[in-house]
This record gives sequence, structure tokens and C-alpha cells, in this order.
Amino acid sequence: MSAVNELSCGRPFPMLVDMAATESMSRGARRVFARPSTVARVALLGASPVDRALANFFLSVHSPAAPTRYFTCPEEAMRWLRLP
Repeated sequence: MSAVNELSCGRPFPMLVDMAATESMSRGARRVFARPSTVARVALLGASPVDRALANFFLSVHSPAAPTRYFTCPEEAMRWLRLP
């Protein structure tokens, strides 16, 4: 996330996270992704029941600093990310 913050030059931006190859997420990674950053909103994109379970677990355990939603449709995720 520090690299993401550096690349953004301090400006907020949306982030799409493709969960296709995600099998698990460590406690440390969940904490890092829940910290405040320059990310304005996060769309978690998944396709499998495992993706949905990981996203639901993350969202129930942590209160992400940015609005975060799970999607199965890439177009819907991109539309939501483009909101002001």
C-alpha cells in the first residue's frame, strides 16, 4: 500500500482488486488493506464462492478506510469505481 500511495502522488483514486487467483489473505495483509491510504474506493472483483467468502470475511472483520464492495461483473465494478 505504501507503493500505491507513492504512485498516486497524494491524489485519491479508485482501485480494482481482481481476486481470481486469491486463495487466502493473511491477517497482516487484511490490516494493511484496511489502513487509510490514497485509495478513494475499492472494488473487489471475484467469480467463485471462495472469492465471495474471502471478501465477506474481510469486510466483516475490518472496516476499510475507503468504501469497498464485492462484484462478480467487471462492468458493474468499473461503473461503481467511476462514481464521484
